[in-house]
Amino acid sequence: MGSQEVSNADWQGKHVTVAGLGVSGIPAARALHERGALVTVVNDGDDERSRAQAAELEALGITVRLGDGATLPESTELIVTAPGWKPDKPLFLAAAEADVPVWGDVELAWRLRGPDAAPWLAVTGTNGKTTTVRMLASILEAAGLRTAAVGNIGVSLLDAVLGEETYDVLAVELSSYQLHWSPSLRAHSAAVLNLAPDHLDWHGSMSGYAADKGRIYEGNTVACVYNAQDGATEDLVREADVEEGCRAIGFTLGTPGPSQLGVVDGILVDRAFVANRQKQAQELAEVSDVNPPAPHNIANALAAAALARAFGVEPAAVRDGLRAFRPDAHRIEHIADVDEVAYIDDSKATNTHAAEASLAAYDPIVWIAGGLAKGATFDELVTGAAKRLRGVVLMGADRALIREALARHAPEVPVVDLERTDTGAMSEAVREAARLARPGDTVLLAPACASMDMFVNYNKRGEAFADAVRRLVAESA
Repeated sequence: MGSQEVSNADWQGKHVTVAGLGVSGIPAARALHERGALVTVVNDGDDERSRAQAAELEALGITVRLGDGATLPESTELIVTAPGWKPDKPLFLAAAEADVPVWGDVELAWRLRGPDAAPWLAVTGTNGKTTTVRMLASILEAAGLRTAAVGNIGVSLLDAVLGEETYDVLAVELSSYQLHWSPSLRAHSAAVLNLAPDHLDWHGSMSGYAADKGRIYEGNTVACVYNAQDGATEDLVREADVEEGCRAIGFTLGTPGPSQLGVVDGILVDRAFVANRQKQAQELAEVSDVNPPAPHNIANALAAAALARAFGVEPAAVRDGLRAFRPDAHRIEHIADVDEVAYIDDSKATNTHAAEASLAAYDPIVWIAGGLAKGATFDELVTGAAKRLRGVVLMGADRALIREALARHAPEVPVVDLERTDTGAMSEAVREAARLARPGDTVLLAPACASMDMFVNYNKRGEAFADAVRRLVAESA
């Protein structure tokens, strides 16, 4: 099958194995079955939820094999995998041996889109993807365009591509996992926001991780948007094979050069999509239009603006879209002020790169941190934040790694080390942070670690923080 959209006739009788039940696997199995493919779903798990999902698919005539995601079903001609399945799984090794191609759900959506399908404006990066895509969608909506924020953001791309609703353009969030399994994806324009070590156990190396991120630029037609303050993203643009005439567009928190967007005197400006970029700059919005106006969030706004401008959006829509945007919960979310201390929930800061951006936005800070380190080290993070720290409250399985980095690089900063891991741990952490804080300070939950040692996910961790802060509010009333 080529890289263009695939007719239903091409699927008739084709033996397709779908790897993994869940958010991507079930829509993929249904879509392929509806087009006449002979679908077998394989899944590692065999729990109650998996059995219920399997029963629904089997009622449609789809074969499901639970508890065996390793064996390649006989006659398989194509595998469509959930993005999180690692490339070194036995199923994929067997597929390579049998010369069977492997696609992700994003690749399947790309191939199934119709001839008049909406172009994709795509975003990836270690941090900031969801915020940037939602900002982009808000800008596109302000321009009067029919759009949706889709992909890794929670709305299935298959549903967006195959649903009855029509779009002018899609704002697409793509993870490194999804990009790994998307060989023929070709976006209108795309952005890599930043690159920092993450998911290295999945990709095998930093170079492998970067290469998968860089796939987002392949075949771009109008603009490859990169972070001018992160040279690795510009390197990916240089290495990409793009359509003739596609431009490299940088964004920076400083004064922009030609073919860049940046910031001048509190104004977001465009020197890329103007008639004379050597001498002209177009005002787009004020820094105060970005919510919240933290440095990394301004960078997100510039990237979103660059993609929107690449699609022809007028400056006023950039401003209106940024003003209308409201960040998701647990992303530098202001919970409350108590006794002149601000309490900020950035539970989504699950790695050191995200926490670094969050810590750079406030001063002075009482920092709540810790959880599962996922192999991370904290010396660089602590060194950069040391002068901003009023105090630190540590919790979670790998808190000792942060404590040791603090002892090396910020020995004068008071540290509270919480051993407890029960449901009341976050409440105690917030109380200890309140004790350390002074009027004008910020208590910042930016764990720099994953949450699964103590919480189901980062959302639950953030909710526990917010609940603890609200109890402080009630007590101080």
